[in-house]
Amino acid sequence: MPAIGEEPVDQADEERRPVLPQLQLRLDGTSNAARTALKALASEPRTRILELLADQLLNVSEIAEALRMPLSTATLHVSTLEDAGLLRTEFRPGERGLQKVCQRVYDEVVITLPSTCLDTPTPLVEVSMPVGAYVNADVSATCGLAGRSGIIGFTDDPTSFYEPAHVDAQLIWFKSGFVEYQFPNRLPPQTRPDSLWLSLELGSEAPMHADDWPSDITVSVNDVELGTYTCPADFGGQRGLLTPDWWDTRNSQYGVLKEWRVTADGSYVDGVKVSQTRIGDLALEGSRRITVRIGVKPDAANVGGVNIFGKEFGNYRQDIELKMRYR
Repeated sequence: MPAIGEEPVDQADEERRPVLPQLQLRLDGTSNAARTALKALASEPRTRILELLADQLLNVSEIAEALRMPLSTATLHVSTLEDAGLLRTEFRPGERGLQKVCQRVYDEVVITLPSTCLDTPTPLVEVSMPVGAYVNADVSATCGLAGRSGIIGFTDDPTSFYEPAHVDAQLIWFKSGFVEYQFPNRLPPQTRPDSLWLSLELGSEAPMHADDWPSDITVSVNDVELGTYTCPADFGGQRGLLTPDWWDTRNSQYGVLKEWRVTADGSYVDGVKVSQTRIGDLALEGSRRITVRIGVKPDAANVGGVNIFGKEFGNYRQDIELKMRYR
């Protein structure tokens, strides 16, 4: 029962309320970026600033007033958080000239701590692939491609996926079908892979955007399926951190950062096992290339399309990243 003076909560409205994706920053504990982030977070005033900015934009004066600290102190803390990449600022017109408005960038920070093992670390190879650099595509409308400054070809025209300018795409979308990439296989001779993982920012594909729009997105490597992730929504309504200004906010704005990983035990999406496909099933040794296919099957339970975001669209400054550990 609601307290006196409160409006009753409609359970149906609560169930329909969209769950926004958590923006996550992943850092290697041995990197300078991780050390800078840890130092920035090792301060109660700075964590209070991040908490204050969880669901609102404030200028530095408003932060200082809300947390009852001198303006000079608030400015120093904001600068430290900005240098660590945990907060971003921009100048906007105010009543008395320009004001510095602050926005929290991430909801979660995950830092992989350095290993205490004395053994030599398992070597790693990694390749970053632009989202527009696919070598094969077979898609259905709704579909399209967007670069940093405009649409490539025509929207809802699958033929546009064969335009020479497709390599410049920073966002691609389609209802069903696939795009296929070929990564160079950088495994050194006489080695064998221990694990492979692929990460990218993606979302479902609805006309404009939709908070409840499930889609079964499947990834395969060398024609072997790793597994399917059901994305809950086509996220929009508020501009992605990297999405250019010309792109209408009613359209898809950002996605979720997902990771497919294959080990000797099976395949996982963000740590949850999705199939029995093992690293040995991918026939990686001796091949010059690694073929990655991303798509939505026409006969999937949820044919809700896919948006794939590049490093200049969405919320994460990365393309499609493939990594392999080997021995």
